[in-house]
Amino acid sequence: MDAKLSKIFEKVQNQQRISREDCFELFASKDLVSLGKMANLIRERKNGNVAYYNINRHLNYSNVCYVGCKFCEFGQVKSSPKAYEMSLTEIRQAAEQAVAQGATEFHIVGGLHPDLKLDYYENLLKELKKTAPQVHLKAFTAVEIDYFSRVNKLPLQETLSRLMTAGLGSMPGGGAEILTERVHKLVHPNKMNADRWVEVHRTAHGMGIRSNATMLYGHVENTEDKVTHLEKLRQLQDETGGFQTFIPLSFVPDNTELAHIPAPTGFEDLRHIAISRIFLDNFAHIKTYWVMSGINIAQLALNFGADDIDGTIMKETIVHMAGAKTPEGVSVQDLIRYIRETGRDPVERDTLYNVISRDAA
Repeated sequence: MDAKLSKIFEKVQNQQRISREDCFELFASKDLVSLGKMANLIRERKNGNVAYYNINRHLNYSNVCYVGCKFCEFGQVKSSPKAYEMSLTEIRQAAEQAVAQGATEFHIVGGLHPDLKLDYYENLLKELKKTAPQVHLKAFTAVEIDYFSRVNKLPLQETLSRLMTAGLGSMPGGGAEILTERVHKLVHPNKMNADRWVEVHRTAHGMGIRSNATMLYGHVENTEDKVTHLEKLRQLQDETGGFQTFIPLSFVPDNTELAHIPAPTGFEDLRHIAISRIFLDNFAHIKTYWVMSGINIAQLALNFGADDIDGTIMKETIVHMAGAKTPEGVSVQDLIRYIRETGRDPVERDTLYNVISRDAA
């Protein structure tokens, strides 16, 4: 370990917060082993030998979207042959199938549909609650919430309140991408900016809605963009304490407008997991999203700062439309086996990180 990393490691050992300048040093380092050592120390200090997973079902209710982000193939204009919109009957059937497989969470996100009003989303949540009252609804990114608010000409707080009444339990962390104006202008200028993303989550946290946070890396961002992104998340977590977990997302470029950019390597995936764990000292959990990184890297990530391997997912659409080669879902038995192979102890959790114990019979 070189002198610069040694000084940061000393801070980590003494449980001192690392600075913005330290974060630049972490990104400059190619010493993956030392980054992993620091991250793993923090990971085990916070979560011991546990590796969390959950039984969840992704419900991507529609991919109709007007925004046109360059990194996204999921969103389609209404006239596209790839465009779709699930009916409430289809949503109910998917929910029933997921419940039969033991699901404790529905992860619900979609495109910014130009025709749907807030009552559609309220009815969607109500239908799911009627079908599976025991299942937690983790629904709608900050981008969707902002859009619902603007389209329906409602204050943000009222929009969230109505969704909570309909069954909203928590929010996923998508739509953050990279929280800088430079990246916003380059890849998603028609979508909400960084300040608004932060504002939506701040408002949600103030209303008692827990949420996740993400960072999409491996496209047009630079190190300063990423450090700024992580710093904004850490500052908001200091303020509200409302984030549950952070998920670094490895860009899948294949079918997007940015297909000329090489996908992040396994080395980069592990670096981002480790650096996130080291810098985000006020986040309880770091999740490795196997859908984007692949199972092999996700397993390694459990020794590079991650304590959560996500869940069964059952049916993932967004990343697979971009060209992901990973499965659309995995079984509980496989998730447990993947975790045990790394020497970690698999623990099933619900959305809010309560441990779930199931009858072995």
